[in-house]
Amino acid sequence: MGRIQTHCDVAHTFEQDAALIRRAMTAALQQPTAAQRFGTLLDTAQRAWNQRQVEEGTFSIAVQVPAQDPLKQLPCLAGESAFRFLWDSSPGLCLAAAGQCQNLELAGPRRFELAQRFSDTTLQRLIDASPEAPCQARSRVLLAFSFFEQNREQQGSLDTVPCLQALLPRWQLSRHGQQSWLRMHGHASDASDVRVLVEALWQMAEALNTASPQEEPDDPTILGTPVGCWQERYQPALEQGLALVNEGALHKLVLAVRQSIELTTPLSPLPLLERLRHQQTGSCRFLWQRGLNDAFFGASPERLLSLRSGRLRSDALAGTAGRGEGGDTLMQSGKDRHEHELVVKAISESLREEGLQPQSPRRPQLSRHGHLIHLHTPISADATGHQALALAAALHPTPAVAGLPRREAMHWLQTLEPFERGGYAAPIGWIDKAGDAELRVAIRCGHLRGNQLDLTAGAGLVRGSIAERELQEVSQKLAVLADQLDLHSGSLERTQTPLHR
Repeated sequence: MGRIQTHCDVAHTFEQDAALIRRAMTAALQQPTAAQRFGTLLDTAQRAWNQRQVEEGTFSIAVQVPAQDPLKQLPCLAGESAFRFLWDSSPGLCLAAAGQCQNLELAGPRRFELAQRFSDTTLQRLIDASPEAPCQARSRVLLAFSFFEQNREQQGSLDTVPCLQALLPRWQLSRHGQQSWLRMHGHASDASDVRVLVEALWQMAEALNTASPQEEPDDPTILGTPVGCWQERYQPALEQGLALVNEGALHKLVLAVRQSIELTTPLSPLPLLERLRHQQTGSCRFLWQRGLNDAFFGASPERLLSLRSGRLRSDALAGTAGRGEGGDTLMQSGKDRHEHELVVKAISESLREEGLQPQSPRRPQLSRHGHLIHLHTPISADATGHQALALAAALHPTPAVAGLPRREAMHWLQTLEPFERGGYAAPIGWIDKAGDAELRVAIRCGHLRGNQLDLTAGAGLVRGSIAERELQEVSQKLAVLADQLDLHSGSLERTQTPLHR
């Protein structure tokens, strides 16, 4: 039998509906419109400008935006800008940057010191309209070093990598967890400049909200031809390096090899980095793109240092095996354990010389990255009051990428390696306005120059190293890089090597 609705029931229903409508209308009225949000942003910017201590300078302002993937939004962020940067340590910080606001390029033994000075001066002088933004949204100076403090090649050559690149970008898009922030930097000399910058920030935020992130193309095939045989170029250096360590002239030497591939089809680094995100989950993916035809990218498993609120961490990563060999074999290898202990000891001693008290576990851990397994020891210390780049100067290069003794090893690397290392095995990363920093060692990387792709890898030589095993280790590392880039050629010796963008 159906229910008979009374007058009271109807009245009650009407009252409920009316209450719901009133609450919805109140909520809608309380929700700021786009014009109101822009007005609030402009007011904030103008107050910061009016409180400035200088006549003109670099203005900075940030705004929270809906959750974004900086990797996929980098093309929208960059537009026509030649410079592009990506730092993808997700689930940690993911940062895309584009354009140049201020920059410094130089060489020489004081490059870390001058990079610190440039970073401090640039960030401290900012007219910051968003000082309360979370740490992920802080203004950052981006840093890329070359391995050596001076290049052997003639400066000014198109292929020459600057020994130091320090840059304050125009745009930063950061994500940490579910939060995304957009920040811009620009020169301002009066209030009208500030309004122009705020309008540009607002327009970029709207563009990111409405843009469809670029998806990876449908697997077009890219053909490439390896240039020469890396084994033939590596063998003489390997034999001399083994003689140096076996005779006691060096305790360790890390010789690198380079495989160059001439491409017949353009190669985009962003889809490669997207795949590296899934294939190298424990690494930090990076991109330093100076222009359309110059992109340095990779997925580094090795932290030179991170500095967070005065707490320093560095990674000793040395001793390598393929997944098929198993971690137990690596842990029981006398040669690999010795090589690893040399790195741990050297990093710890370098930090002690800087007045720190480093701490580390007694035994190394196993760190898996793709198809390779490494011995890994995290090293930490209280670094309150210490500058990040002074510590980086003390640490670079670690024995994991150079050798011991450091000075002698560096001399022999320049003598034996028939190519310029450039950014390979050098620090790359950032330092922020609070003095926090992170620098990775640029390994597992490629350098794209026009139609030429250079892949570089190295292996550590110590007393007892066997030439055949070192050749195998280098071949493994090059093959891993090839697999990451879908080169599908373990030896990289095919006449035509397929790549997939």
